[in-house]
Amino acid sequence: MKILVASDHAGFELKEQIVSALKSANNDVEDFGTHSLDSVDYPDYADRVCKKLKASSEQESELSEFGILICGSGQGMALRANKFSHVRAALVYNDEISRLSREHNNANIICIGSRFCDLESALQWINTFKKTHFLQGRHQTRVAKVGALTT
Repeated sequence: MKILVASDHAGFELKEQIVSALKSANNDVEDFGTHSLDSVDYPDYADRVCKKLKASSEQESELSEFGILICGSGQGMALRANKFSHVRAALVYNDEISRLSREHNNANIICIGSRFCDLESALQWINTFKKTHFLQGRHQTRVAKVGALTT
């Protein structure tokens, strides 16, 4: 499974630790930056992951790849990522939300706020996200409606 990772400057240090831990556990990780603490605009880094992420079916129960986006709150990255029609990004702040974002929403990007968690928590949420399958069933219709909305 391919893992695509990016952060802005606020998420840089946590991203570096996450990438290192994931690679040490033999995960296939691609780091899209940022690569320093210099101030950058989070939409630019969210875009890099979202453009690279394959447009997986809303009905697939397993992920072949997923994204991790990190900024100070996680909110900016989530807002930007969800502008892409093939992205279902979830702001995660505990293990249950990580699980539910996959089971009920078929999320393909996990967004994390570096100012509100530590490395151990972030890795737990990522592991839960990675191993959890979309339940389909009644959730398929709901996810399809989210994906079909145009204004």
